[in-house]
Amino acid sequence: MYIQRAMEERIEKLAGFFPVLMICGPRQVGKTTMLKELAGRWVRQVNYVTLDFPQVRALAKEDPELFLQQYVPPVIIDEIQYAPELLPYIKIRVDENPEKGQYFLTGSQMFHMMRNVSESLAGRVGILTLYSLSQSEMEGRENKAFLPSDVKMTGGNLNVSEIFERIYKGSMPAVKVNEGMPVEEYYGSYMQTYLERDIRDLVKIKDESRFLKFIACVAARTGQEVVLADLSRDTEIDGKTAENWLSLLQSSGLIYLLPPYYNNTIKRIVKRPKLYFMDTGLACYLSLWNNPRALELSAMAGAMFETYVISEIIKSYANAGIDTRNRLCYYRDNNNKEIDLIILENGKAYPVEIKKSANPGKSAVKHFGVLEDMGLDVGEGAVVCMSPMILPIDEKNRYVPVGCI
Repeated sequence: MYIQRAMEERIEKLAGFFPVLMICGPRQVGKTTMLKELAGRWVRQVNYVTLDFPQVRALAKEDPELFLQQYVPPVIIDEIQYAPELLPYIKIRVDENPEKGQYFLTGSQMFHMMRNVSESLAGRVGILTLYSLSQSEMEGRENKAFLPSDVKMTGGNLNVSEIFERIYKGSMPAVKVNEGMPVEEYYGSYMQTYLERDIRDLVKIKDESRFLKFIACVAARTGQEVVLADLSRDTEIDGKTAENWLSLLQSSGLIYLLPPYYNNTIKRIVKRPKLYFMDTGLACYLSLWNNPRALELSAMAGAMFETYVISEIIKSYANAGIDTRNRLCYYRDNNNKEIDLIILENGKAYPVEIKKSANPGKSAVKHFGVLEDMGLDVGEGAVVCMSPMILPIDEKNRYVPVGCI
């Protein structure tokens, strides 16, 4: 069973403007499946090759020209990060023949790949990021980049147990499509694949057991500020290694680092990013939660709920082809005033608070005023929570059910 992806329309549009299209994202989120599904609808035949196979990869690395003669466009080249040597040769070919929609590249090393692209294919490539399934995709409804002023009651009215069932299972396509899939076994296999293909082949980490311990420590801190000293202490590695490994998780698309709102004139603002796992099922597996009900009642429930909401909002922007890096941030200062998320759009700042409660109360928006104090043009705010419907808090802020994201 194929679940239609919200990004499909965006891919077809960009393929009409760029000779090369690159789909980045974590492993097993459906990049190749989506491209093959789209290619099957097109009139022209699209070839396919994966660099997962050692012999094919060796040809791509050692003789890129012969490789591109053998796999002629239009072609899907899977796992391009294994052979960045191909990129300069693709550049030469699209310069000679600028026809649109020739090469469709996929890979699970996002920022690592983008540096190679910026050197080789600048101006010739459209780049999109695909994550695991979003709420809207699983429910078959339209994807819209989340903005408090535009939200409508379109999603399902989910209770807290249903939400934590989703949080526990995660949103990987294989888990969603195969309803009987054992969750722990799936994510165990996922981590083994990640270690074997991304870590051993690309990074050469010597102590894999310590790296796994590091990932587990990161998972236990989802929804928290990054404190490298704590991570390095708990995993007995130096600070530089902790920084490098965290960057690796980010470039693999497993985590997202939400930057703080920063203003040079305000010295009290916290400057550390907050980290979020992009798939809550993987975060639950790594932090040893094997029961959604136990998670719901635990001290980690709030952080996992926040992680779920933030990841869904990030997906809503990524699926629309919108870069989140300059749009999403959070606020916290030394006076413990905090806003979970700020969306910067068209000169306005839209504050968002996240609460695992059906009735968080007006105190949930008490820190939104700091944005006006900083001179920002503040748009409508939202408290994403377990409310059964969209309800006004005051003239400018609303409760928004988590199912509406």
